[in-house]
Amino acid sequence: MRFSAAAPLALIAALALAGCGGADPAPAAPAEPSAQEAPATPAPVPATPAVAPGEPSPEFANLPAPYNTANYAVGARTWKLCQSCHLTAEGAGNLVGPNLHGIFSRQVATVEGFAYSPALSAETFMWTPEQLDHWLENPRTFVPGNRMSFSGVRREADRLGVIAYLMVETGYEGEAAPAEEAPAE
Repeated sequence: MRFSAAAPLALIAALALAGCGGADPAPAAPAEPSAQEAPATPAPVPATPAVAPGEPSPEFANLPAPYNTANYAVGARTWKLCQSCHLTAEGAGNLVGPNLHGIFSRQVATVEGFAYSPALSAETFMWTPEQLDHWLENPRTFVPGNRMSFSGVRREADRLGVIAYLMVETGYEGEAAPAEEAPAE
């Protein structure tokens, strides 16, 4: 009797495939629906409009210009550079960097429980989308002496996208509108 080297390999492959939930050598016939049951139809997949790269995303439509022209996919991709150090959910705490929830219209270096560098603690500006844009371009030159070891986001479209993404993810409510005076009676 002669054995070939291919036979044991075929047996190992079949066992591995069966062990991983792979192809069943004899698939069971689908059960016929009873007279009382309607045949199962797959649920329709909601249509998600594909947005071409560089096109504005509907998620950002309510943001102020120019952030309403940003691309969500670009913002989400760029955010991946930040998410190992920052969280965005309210009350989620801090990581290596402070939690960014509510960052817009918040004074710099004021997140409770985060130890800021002396250079950043000495600053007094409020975070706006424009300030964040300058910060993200190059944190080391924006506030020299800060401890953020990130080298920055060089491409303007990437900064625009990640700022728009953060506006959506961190509870941005826009600039506070001046109070209107009540009409005199």
